[in-house]
Amino acid sequence: MKNLSVFPRQLEHEAIYIMREIAAQFEKPVLLFSGGKDSITLVHLARKAFYPAKVPFPMLHIDTGHNFPETIEFRDWLAEYTGMQLIVRYVQDSIDKGKVKEETGKYASRNVLQTTTLLDAIKEFKFDACIGGARRDEEKARAKERIFSVRDDFGQWDAKKQRPELFDMLNGRINVGENVRVFPISNWTELDVWNYIKEENLALPSIYFSHQREIIERDGMYWPYSLFLNTTEEEVPFKATVRFRTVGDMTCTAAVLSDANELDDIINEIKAATISERGARIDDKRSEAAMEKRKKEGYF
Repeated sequence: MKNLSVFPRQLEHEAIYIMREIAAQFEKPVLLFSGGKDSITLVHLARKAFYPAKVPFPMLHIDTGHNFPETIEFRDWLAEYTGMQLIVRYVQDSIDKGKVKEETGKYASRNVLQTTTLLDAIKEFKFDACIGGARRDEEKARAKERIFSVRDDFGQWDAKKQRPELFDMLNGRINVGENVRVFPISNWTELDVWNYIKEENLALPSIYFSHQREIIERDGMYWPYSLFLNTTEEEVPFKATVRFRTVGDMTCTAAVLSDANELDDIINEIKAATISERGARIDDKRSEAAMEKRKKEGYF
């Protein structure tokens, strides 16, 4: 029978190889879980890599307190379904301790504040490898990352100090205090992820599919209306049929007008899209080098 798969299976094989290298080379790895499709894909790949044994590392979610309720509900369900340990640390605790200051103004968001909470969690649990779902096709700063991306003892990233990764040789050797961010699906595209989700029949939060939601229009984008969003008098919420291509928290993730409520519809929509996936992430638009600046400071 002809293989009708449109997903290049070598990408799955590479990701599983990376997962096993993580377990072999590091003492305390952790999977950074956002509730988005990429981290959900990572959980599935980790389960495949170590089946029938349990995944030998926990999930860590940095909760901004402004997350979509659908994402939190799915996170808790997935932890129970997979049996993986779930660790949650809260940006609100960092605010209460005076480590970070809540932003104010029209574009206020807690997205940047996550960095401090994440670095504190890494130090608390002594994690030496943090597995993330970043892909090179998403954004130019992420295209500079290696699969094993070393961070110094302050959690900072230096693009000029990236190690060569020739012939799939992954070097996880680090000094005391350093840690590594690992990106097993670095070579995947957005379309690869969606084709894999379809072929593996993975569950997703409902916000990825079309639904009715209150939104406002701002700067030519559709923002999900919530109590966390600082709106002006002119920004009157209205209902529309939308979905989300990427999932951050409710103050930095724009919706797209869409009737796509099946995987095939979403895949076709992505094929026809004229803006990138990260084009719907408002936090990336703060400056030309917004993502790179955050990564240098210790961001995911």
